[in-house]
Amino acid sequence: MRLSLCNEVLRPMDLAQQCAFANQVGYDGLEIAPFTLSAEPQLITPAEATRLRTIVEDHGLVVTGLHWLLVTPEGLSITSPDAAVRRRTLDVMLGLVDLCAALGGRVLVHGSPAQRKPVPGQPAEEAFAFAREIFAEIAPACASRGLTYCLEPLARPDNSFITTVAEAVEMVEAIGNPAFKTMIDASAAGQEEAEPVADLIRRWMPTGHIGHIQLNDRNRRGPGEGDDRFFAVLRALADTGYAGDIAIEPFIYQPDGPACAARAAGYVRGLFEAMA
Repeated sequence: MRLSLCNEVLRPMDLAQQCAFANQVGYDGLEIAPFTLSAEPQLITPAEATRLRTIVEDHGLVVTGLHWLLVTPEGLSITSPDAAVRRRTLDVMLGLVDLCAALGGRVLVHGSPAQRKPVPGQPAEEAFAFAREIFAEIAPACASRGLTYCLEPLARPDNSFITTVAEAVEMVEAIGNPAFKTMIDASAAGQEEAEPVADLIRRWMPTGHIGHIQLNDRNRRGPGEGDDRFFAVLRALADTGYAGDIAIEPFIYQPDGPACAARAAGYVRGLFEAMA
């Protein structure tokens, strides 16, 4: 399992500085938020993507994937009743699939709660159907590039559409393509699910529907900075044969992003050693 850092934690460092720091404190890669690269990341050219990938790899890291996909450009939605908005959103998502492949990533994590929120009064069945239409086009695009697209369950109140792994699995099974999966974000799962994160992993990992893991505390800080304990989570991942990446994705950086990133890496690396 590779340890990856969600790169927005290290803003406003430039990409080379992010990579140098992440390598020094113990990460294997970066999980990149596309908006940190460009206001219109779906338009990044293959040549520019190659340049960015070279920066990462020259610092001894890899790009493990992309997350927070739809922050920019503005006005995107996978559930909008407006077909033109959904078409534009799909075009952006397809561009990000190309970007992920060009950067050498292997997973795209679809969180972006604001861009999947149903409009007031919209039936849940309609929102689900609109999102399914988009994901049904994304899945084969990912499959053809050897990528996995993961729909991220996110907790309330920040999100109201797909809040649990079980709900995400409904979409995964509706799409029926092995390139389309769900994932477990420890903070969201700790807030929303009825069972501990380790038990959630043991229940769902054997189904083949889980494609990614992000670690953070229920307090939205990094692992090791709250009351949650992660040894059982890592043990469950090992016991169920998880071979993907583990991304560190805090939302609150105290005292700052670099300190949070370094502490999380040391904490998780220590758990790896204890397991061994």
